[in-house]
Amino acid sequence: MVDARARDELGVAVAQFAPGADQAANLAVMRELAGTAVARGARIVVFPEYSSFFESRLGEASVAAAEALTGPFVTAIGRLAADLGVHVVAGMLERTADLDRVHNTLVAVDPAGQVVARYRKLHLYDAFGARESDRVLAGSIEAPETFDVAGITVGLQTCYDIRFPEVTRRLVDAGADLVLVPAEWVRGPLKEQHWRTLVTARALENTIYVAAADHAPPGGVGASMVVDPMGVELVTLGETTDVALAWISAARLAQVRRTNPALALRRFGTVPL
Repeated sequence: MVDARARDELGVAVAQFAPGADQAANLAVMRELAGTAVARGARIVVFPEYSSFFESRLGEASVAAAEALTGPFVTAIGRLAADLGVHVVAGMLERTADLDRVHNTLVAVDPAGQVVARYRKLHLYDAFGARESDRVLAGSIEAPETFDVAGITVGLQTCYDIRFPEVTRRLVDAGADLVLVPAEWVRGPLKEQHWRTLVTARALENTIYVAAADHAPPGGVGASMVVDPMGVELVTLGETTDVALAWISAARLAQVRRTNPALALRRFGTVPL
């Protein structure tokens, strides 16, 4: 049964799983997790980066699996959103004019099954021994796309982008109260500590909510979470395939910003290089 407070607060769920190279199997897991999230009261369900298709080292199969935003994957999650009456956000491989590289793209679909925002990853993971740019084209710097759910303005960014605070700040300047961060945060020494620190910092310094959905181990660190404007982890998953639901509210945002008016007190803006 949905908590009565859902009338005043917005249920946001992070859905953690380990996408693979079988899109039909990925979608089946997504449908199951979304159903669980909605049964608990979610109105937004956030899935990881590369939910449509994933291989540990991006190669020719990843390029071959790329689709247009009007392709089967977006059509399928649009149908899922419409069936459940919920906003769904997920990462996908988007086809480009370059025959050897794709965009790492997020799409947000509304309860009518329509795309309401998309985001192409800006900062590619050419770090910690990886070279995402071998197969992925960075997105162009454009005006942030946001969407509204129950009076909460929602923005999008992807994984490695969380290491660049100006990405989140641009979304906040565009009005975002909640930033969704689908990720494939690769495991390694100190990586879970980095994940928790960076997600929390982006919420705390911007006095916003951040909902971050990672791959389940062994590929990702897991630890998908929702963090509030005071830097509190409202919910966190461990290593399992599961969903976690948090309740967020405009009242909490306003209260935190009265206590910590950091956005109003800042003396610097953000501009593209």
